[in-house]
Amino acid sequence: MSLSLEIVCVSCGKQSLVRREPVYDGFKKVGEVFVCVSCGHRYEQEADVPFKEQRAARVFTEADRTKAVDVFAGDEKGRNCRHCVHYVVNPFVQRCGLHHRIVEATDCCGDFTRRGASDTSDESDESDGSSG
Repeated sequence: MSLSLEIVCVSCGKQSLVRREPVYDGFKKVGEVFVCVSCGHRYEQEADVPFKEQRAARVFTEADRTKAVDVFAGDEKGRNCRHCVHYVVNPFVQRCGLHHRIVEATDCCGDFTRRGASDTSDESDESDGSSG
């Protein structure tokens, strides 16, 4: 059963539509015939109907498609301020300790320096030391 209704009629030669008409024997439906809406030519079976091919419109080529975005390609954390050594967290506002300005956690900077494991160990040594 074709979902397309477009045909190229063998009788009139036009590109037209086909109409399905039920065939009854008394009150019982015994089949369907297909009728060209332009000239009225009847096709007794669906196999006889010259349906027009359904082709997808090829406006764009593969070269026009955008490259697939890989969100986690390379460094997953990125170069956001929240991963920087100079990022100072405060309950009310976040600041950049290098530039002395208010920043957001997702801001980016050209002077980014990644906070690493060696920085956290230095901070823990300073907090454990006897400064009193």
